[in-house]
Amino acid sequence: MKKLLVIALVLLAGQGIQAQSELELIRATLLDYIEGTANGEADRIRKAFHQDLNLYAVEGDSLRARSGQQYISYFEDGKKRNRIGNIVSIDHENNAAMAKIRVDMPGSKRLYTDYLLLLKIAGEWKIIHKSYTYVPYPK
Repeated sequence: MKKLLVIALVLLAGQGIQAQSELELIRATLLDYIEGTANGEADRIRKAFHQDLNLYAVEGDSLRARSGQQYISYFEDGKKRNRIGNIVSIDHENNAAMAKIRVDMPGSKRLYTDYLLLLKIAGEWKIIHKSYTYVPYPK
């Protein structure tokens, strides 16, 4: 009986280690997006985004969609932007994850919230979808 208990504890501990390392890999992908956009590092943004990623937001009463490639083109290598991003939450199961990111944009006086979907494809976590919204700073 003791041997079964020890084996069960070892297996559970191993799953905890695996879950932790997956969270670290997801976090690294999110940081490629956050830091890449803040520091003008298009390669880091490309690394984080799946090539077929699209971004979605509501403007007025209409859906605005644009490609991830178009979004990446807005960032010049080496040109830093006043964007302060942080990871609010990550939830994942097996090879799928979702994350909530806040990006403070002091220059435009806006606080953005990004909702990101990620999949682990060929061993790498990629952001496959981005929906976002913002609120202006209070006056």
